[in-house]
Amino acid sequence: MSMDAAAPTGGRVFVVGSINVDTVIRVKTHPRPGETVHASGQVTAPGGKGGNQAAAAARAGASTLMVGRVGSDVPGGTYVEHLSALGVDCSLVQVAETATGQATVMVDDAGENSIIVLEGANGSVTLADIAAMAPLLRAGDVLSTQYELQAPIVEAALVAARAAGAYSILNPSPWQDRPELIALADLVVVNELEAEQLVLDGEGVCLTLGAGGARWGAVGVPAPRITPVDTTGAGDAFTGTLAAGIAAGTDRRQLLADAVAAASDACLRPNAQDWARRP
Repeated sequence: MSMDAAAPTGGRVFVVGSINVDTVIRVKTHPRPGETVHASGQVTAPGGKGGNQAAAAARAGASTLMVGRVGSDVPGGTYVEHLSALGVDCSLVQVAETATGQATVMVDDAGENSIIVLEGANGSVTLADIAAMAPLLRAGDVLSTQYELQAPIVEAALVAARAAGAYSILNPSPWQDRPELIALADLVVVNELEAEQLVLDGEGVCLTLGAGGARWGAVGVPAPRITPVDTTGAGDAFTGTLAAGIAAGTDRRQLLADAVAAASDACLRPNAQDWARRP
């Protein structure tokens, strides 16, 4: 599907993805194997690529629906309340009889992160969850998904989007070699390293270039010069904002600029999200 030829207008954003509660630990430098380092602080914050993208899409003004699972615990309930307060429709977020997904994030003084993820309730997302979403999709909507859910779920979501005539975005992160999933997406959002690993280029690829901004086809936009505080969730802020722009029918240069601005803003704030932060 070509954005320039037939841009969706006034559509909704459906995010099929992970919902994690992050434990963020601040360190001066990341430990090497066998090394012990002292932390300067620790907080819990909402995270997960799906939750992050849904929050970003809602903050960008899109009517946003989240599809995923939380655990039958207090953090899961708190996360649903958080997304709902941002305006995200959580009616398709189911509760699993397990713990909410978790991530341990180490952030150093340069703002770079290392992340360990425990799947938790994200592993309980089923094809039935996608089947419940499918009748709601329509032409003009945008579906965004990632690789923090199991591959059959991602595949089913992309197939449902195509069947409905919706526009689909895939962020193949954490990276896996799944060409059959790439082929189902209208747009793949990757960084330069992922693009090289997946041998991707062309109109169906949006490249995030860090300090260099972003490029989609022939259109590129720069990024502002910043000193990052924490890069966690910056890519998700980019993708969620991009999805909102596509759903609104925004022209390509402007939606890229908006997405880069959202990613840059995310780098200036600690954590991928904040429980108390509102649009």
